[in-house]
Amino acid sequence: MKNKHNIISIYSGAGGMDLGFKKEHYNILYSTDYWKPACDSLIKNGLPRIVECKDIREIKFKNLLEKIGKPMVDVLIGGPPCPPFSKSRFYLKSKKRALEDSEGSYTIMEYFRAVEEINPNIFLLENVPGFAFKPHSDALEFLKKRSEELGYKIFFKVINCANYGVPQTRERFICVGVKKHLPDFKFPEETHSKSGAGKMSWITCSQAIGDLDIELPEDINMQAGSKHKELLKQVPPGNNYLFFTKERGHPNPEFIWRSRYWSFLLKLSPNRPSWTIQASHSNNMGPFHWKNRFLRISEIKRIQTLPDDYHLTGDFKTQWRQVGNAVPPRLAQVLAKAIKMQLLDY
Repeated sequence: MKNKHNIISIYSGAGGMDLGFKKEHYNILYSTDYWKPACDSLIKNGLPRIVECKDIREIKFKNLLEKIGKPMVDVLIGGPPCPPFSKSRFYLKSKKRALEDSEGSYTIMEYFRAVEEINPNIFLLENVPGFAFKPHSDALEFLKKRSEELGYKIFFKVINCANYGVPQTRERFICVGVKKHLPDFKFPEETHSKSGAGKMSWITCSQAIGDLDIELPEDINMQAGSKHKELLKQVPPGNNYLFFTKERGHPNPEFIWRSRYWSFLLKLSPNRPSWTIQASHSNNMGPFHWKNRFLRISEIKRIQTLPDDYHLTGDFKTQWRQVGNAVPPRLAQVLAKAIKMQLLDY
């Protein structure tokens, strides 16, 4: 099928969202990220026509449009870096949250500078679910106000990726901005659920990565848990450090209830989707494989729905960060299809 609709991608990372739109036959004119390994991966996989590795504050989008022939841009996509809106900021008291943090403010504001200068018919903004939390209401109010000023009506929702066929209970804030002359946007109906009642059941880890569960010689160096290796071996699949608390009935409690991050000693269950794959690889923060080892890059790619043959550049931790930061392409494709059917081909 011939590519039909033009998109520009910013904060592109290694291209998870780009790939989802590409699968729906959008024409990716341009992608950008400030991190070279992610840009190298975009280039290696041949997703966009042009890749620019640059701080977004240095990009003049009006000049860019001139440079690439003044195309009509149907959709602008991007996920501004999210740490200031994450749950971890509720615990890291030394760091500011949301728009009070310089990174949280400039990345969101730069996103809307791109909207203003590119003037797409539609924009899609992705972020962590904390963007919609009450303590971050100033950011959400900014999003509403700026969208209105630029002539867009917005539709937003916190989505559980598992409800769209991603083997991961990864929640994300999704906002779709639509020019006011276009129809309203409706989020696509969920296709999967935990119970499976009236829908397909969530895709489990066993279904997603079970065929990769072959013992490899290097697994001896993949044992997880750091100084808690022996404790991790005792954690049942699907549990975390709370297994060793008084509240869970452990005869010799090792930890105080809710004294650690949820992901501490967190182990996957083969019978449910993965929890969120974080961007930072850790020795004792999971999720870990139910065989007490770190997950392989091939496994977290499956959990994020990146194709097996999708090439990632850099060493293990660099590749892990690219996968953990990505928007699952399967979710991106669902959104790309809904945008096309409701707003571009109506």
